[in-house]
Amino acid sequence: MVKHNYYFYYLFLINALINIINFVPRGLINERFSGAIMAILASIPIGVAFTFMLVKLMSKFPGEDLPQIFNANFKRSIASFLLILHGLLWYSAGLVTLLSFVDVTLRYISSDVQPFFIMLGFLVLVGLCIRATAESILYGLEVLIILNVPIIIYVLAKALLNPSFSWDAVMQIITYSWEAPSFQGIATGTFIFSGYLNLVIFNKAFKAIKVRHYWFLGLSGLVVLLITFLVPVGMHGTMGVTRHVYPWFSTADVLRTKNFIVERVLFMFYFTYLSLALISCIVHWHCAMVFFKGALPAMRTGKSRFRLEMVLLVLFAVGALYAQNLDQYSMDRIGLWFMDIRFCAEAILITCVFTAYRLFRRRRPRAS
Repeated sequence: MVKHNYYFYYLFLINALINIINFVPRGLINERFSGAIMAILASIPIGVAFTFMLVKLMSKFPGEDLPQIFNANFKRSIASFLLILHGLLWYSAGLVTLLSFVDVTLRYISSDVQPFFIMLGFLVLVGLCIRATAESILYGLEVLIILNVPIIIYVLAKALLNPSFSWDAVMQIITYSWEAPSFQGIATGTFIFSGYLNLVIFNKAFKAIKVRHYWFLGLSGLVVLLITFLVPVGMHGTMGVTRHVYPWFSTADVLRTKNFIVERVLFMFYFTYLSLALISCIVHWHCAMVFFKGALPAMRTGKSRFRLEMVLLVLFAVGALYAQNLDQYSMDRIGLWFMDIRFCAEAILITCVFTAYRLFRRRRPRAS
C-alpha cells in the first residue's frame, strides 16, 4: 500500500491534464457562443460534489476495490453485470485517448507511417504495464506528472506571452458568459474531474483514504478548464479556432523557442503528452482489467487468472485496432457521446456504491 493520500491527487491531475487531447476543448469550443463559460462554472460544484461523495463512500471500505465491494454486497449476477458495464466504460476511456493520440501523431509528427504500426507500438507499451500492481502504477504516475508539469507550464507561458495571442478574442467569448449551458457542455466540463473515479480500483492501494482541501480540486478544475478553452481561442480567434481538430496541438505548432535544442515547441509538447496519454490509458485499462476479472471470480487464481489476463489483453488490442477504421466524423460524434454517457454513468456508479454501503451496514449488526 502507498503511504500517502496525496497519490489521489495524481489520479485527479492525470485526467485534468489529458483532457486537451480528448474532446473537452472541442466540446467547449463548439458551444463558445451558447453557454460554454456557464457550463464551466456549473461543472465545478458538480465535479467537486461527485468527488466528495465517492471518496467518502470508498473510505467506508478501506483496502477494498469495487469488485470486492460489489461481490460482497450484491447478488453474483447483479455484481457481474455492473462490473462488466463499468469495465466497458473504463476500456472506452483509454481507447478514446489512444485513438486521439494516434491521430495526433499522424497529423503533426509523421504522416508517412501507417496508423496500424503506431497503434501497435502504443499497445505494446500499454499491454506490458496494465498487469502491474496498483502501487507500481501510482508510483509511475507520480514520476511522470512531476517531470511533465513544468514543461506544460512552459508551453502555456509561451502561448500567453506570444504577440499573436488575442486578448480581445478572449474578452469577446467572456461576453457570452450569461448564456445558459447545455447538458452536453456540463458533461464535457465535468470530465476533468473524472480521475477521482479511478479510486474505485486504486482504493486497495490506500490503507484508509482521506482527502482534504476539496476547494483545491475545485480551483484547479476551474483554472484548467478556462485555460483549456480560452488559450486556443486567443491564439486562433473566435472563428478560426473551429478549423482545428486538436486546437492545443495547433497552438503548440505555431510556438517557437530560441533557448532550447529543439526550436519547435510542438515536439516538446508532443512527447510530454505522449507519456501522459500512455499512463492515462494504462490507468484506465488496468481498472478495466480488474473489473472484468472481478466479474469472473472463479478465474482469479493461478493459471486461470493468467489465461484470463492474456485473453483480455488480446481483446483490448483487437478492439483498439478495429476502432482505427473510424473516420474523423465518427470519432468526433462517438467522443461527444462518450462524454454524455460517462457523466450519467458517474451518477449511477456513486448510487451503486451507496447502495452497497447501505446493504453492508444492514448486515453488519446481524453478523455481530
